[in-house]
Amino acid sequence: MSKKIVEFKNLCVSFKVEERIVNAVNDVSFEIRQGEVLGIVGESGCGKSVTSMSLMRLLAVPPAKYESGSIYLNGIDILTLSEEEMRKRRGSEVAMIFQEPMTSLNPVMKIGYQISEVITIHHKVSKKEAKKRSIDMIKLVGIPRAESIYDSYPHELSGGMRQRIMIAIALVCNPQVLIADEPTTALDVTIQAQILDLIKNMREKLGTSIMMITHDLGVIAEMADYVIVMYAGKVVEKAKVREIFNNPRHPYTIGLMKSKPTFEGNTSKLYSIPGQVPNPMELPNYCYFYDRCDRRQDTCKKGIPELVKVNDAHYASCYILGKEGNNE
Repeated sequence: MSKKIVEFKNLCVSFKVEERIVNAVNDVSFEIRQGEVLGIVGESGCGKSVTSMSLMRLLAVPPAKYESGSIYLNGIDILTLSEEEMRKRRGSEVAMIFQEPMTSLNPVMKIGYQISEVITIHHKVSKKEAKKRSIDMIKLVGIPRAESIYDSYPHELSGGMRQRIMIAIALVCNPQVLIADEPTTALDVTIQAQILDLIKNMREKLGTSIMMITHDLGVIAEMADYVIVMYAGKVVEKAKVREIFNNPRHPYTIGLMKSKPTFEGNTSKLYSIPGQVPNPMELPNYCYFYDRCDRRQDTCKKGIPELVKVNDAHYASCYILGKEGNNE
């Protein structure tokens, strides 16, 4: 079995908003191994991005607060590190591709400077060497005229090219873990496919572990080895990607799978899960999915369900799963 690079243990993160507490991440546990692509899926507001930002330690404290739990990166709990110690690890051990490259890139600084800056922060190299590495990285992510792009500003590039530059910045110091937070948002379908292919190629060339954050099940099916399904800040199911798609067990995961459009010519209305996600300021003391679940029973109100083993490496948090993981 490959080396464990990242491990989340019972992480709880909250935000203080106008004297009230928003419970954004609730008792989240999972791991990422070397060279593995972990997909985290769920609807907007389920805690995907807060989880990824926690690994980068980019949440402002306050208003954010790490209530409990640990995040281990190469065996070290990063929540115990000083900001200076964490800064050394960003870019070199863990890096992130953000959702919107136009707002993530500095609009008044040239592309070359923004890539070179990452290199000079983590490595003692000359400006000439940093420039060479930056241009090589621009070429590696598939952008032509690399020397010209090095001297360009972000607004002079297309959306797809800016996203490639974000990937170049994230990978230029060969981090062990790459977080891709909705990396294909706002890109057309052709460019989306190119970006996903690029991430796959980078993984194969550099052996990088990837945390893929998305609400797009198609991206998960194509990219992930292992999948975590989140709902209301909590992990409700986790399994290998084929197991999740072929044998979903949590009612929420089943609902997500039913809501996918297909090419089978079915003209009926697309399925949607009824109801609304619970208010994160007023989470119930029982199953968070109870009010939307078409299989709910009285037993579902006896408390918040723990993850139950369905079979090898497949877990779901549902009271109606039997001892052998059956919820038929």
